[in-house]
Amino acid sequence: MGNIALWIGFTLGIAFLLALDMGVLHRKARALSFREAATWSAIWISLAMIFAAGVFYHRGRVSGMEFLAGYIIELSLSVDNVFLFIVIFRYFGVPSRYQHRVLFWGILSAILLRGAMIVAGAALIHRFHWVTYLFGAFLIFTGWKMFQSREEAPDVGHSPVLRWLRRHLRITSTIESQSFFTRIDGRLYATPLFLVLALVETTDVLFALDSIPAIFGITRDPFIVFTSNILAILGLRSLYFLLSGVLELFQYLSTGLAFVLGFVGIKMLLTYWEIKIPIGISLGVVGLILGLSVLFSILRSRQESQQAMGAQEGPEPAELAHVD
Repeated sequence: MGNIALWIGFTLGIAFLLALDMGVLHRKARALSFREAATWSAIWISLAMIFAAGVFYHRGRVSGMEFLAGYIIELSLSVDNVFLFIVIFRYFGVPSRYQHRVLFWGILSAILLRGAMIVAGAALIHRFHWVTYLFGAFLIFTGWKMFQSREEAPDVGHSPVLRWLRRHLRITSTIESQSFFTRIDGRLYATPLFLVLALVETTDVLFALDSIPAIFGITRDPFIVFTSNILAILGLRSLYFLLSGVLELFQYLSTGLAFVLGFVGIKMLLTYWEIKIPIGISLGVVGLILGLSVLFSILRSRQESQQAMGAQEGPEPAELAHVD
């Protein structure tokens, strides 16, 4: 009964926060300023840390560290998700004041979908233990593919989802409001904003296929998996507005995430030989890999800035020759 109460209480709390966000705090379509985005990002992360403290207190050190590891992995994947969101919004020319609404509905559907995926994943692992090894192999493969494509820019225009929607829906040519559908001469049309929402949700599904098996590699507790997932993606909107102008600081994040997924995949496969990596070591390895990826990104960004400044200044003027 206690576990059911925790699930219900957490779900109601998330529903309240989402209703407060969309119904009160962001009723009008507008873009978040950098300061607002930073404030909201700090609020969401603080809420997650308060929740983590509660997990440490009520469930012990191991569960608390499992939550932190899952949260860090999911938050890092969410940052990587921001790159794709920016590409999608730029491709469709979505005004910044409408982007928050798209992200809100995308995250709401992501919560429902991830909840279903987590329940299904937990049931599969509980009934068929070999699914653990399947998840592990999948994460290693995904990490390798992510490493290979780390320098490639996504091609939004050739998305199968986008092509299918354009073939089967009547779509207006411009974005004139925050509506996903509109009527013209009595006929229902989808707006380009609906296409954006569909691509955002599709992108999240693809990322969920990575993140959920990865967190199951950290813990088998469905409540820890669900709460770490949801608390991480709740701050995705504010994180988007915060990071959209400083993406150069995360140039190596995809590389770091590829190694994290590979590490978690290996960790899951090792259980076949009854080799278990302690959660403390797992958390340290994940934190070290992601920390180094951000550090190297910052160093590269500074190097590129210095090179750009040197190119603008031009070569030193040659010494004037002495003429008798």
